[in-house]
Amino acid sequence: MIKSFRHKGLEAFFRRGSKAGIQAHHAAKLRIMLTALDYAKRPEDMKAPGWRFHALTGELKGFFSVTVNGNWRMIFRFDGKDAELVDYLDYH
Repeated sequence: MIKSFRHKGLEAFFRRGSKAGIQAHHAAKLRIMLTALDYAKRPEDMKAPGWRFHALTGELKGFFSVTVNGNWRMIFRFDGKDAELVDYLDYH
């Protein structure tokens, strides 16, 4: 289950369907990714084909990333069986 978000626009999209804080053309893929993350019990549950799931290093060690589109990523970490600090960012 998703416990918390870093990105307020992504949280609004997840909870209310508002596209105001996200790239509108990412909405369909983000909906699938957020649904999968909400059901995930461990980071590896996000290893879907084409999502480029991987662990992050450096300042973001402990977080995991999946590719939304181009440079856009959704990152998150797990606390037990729950995802937390879910963020949506353009990494360049």
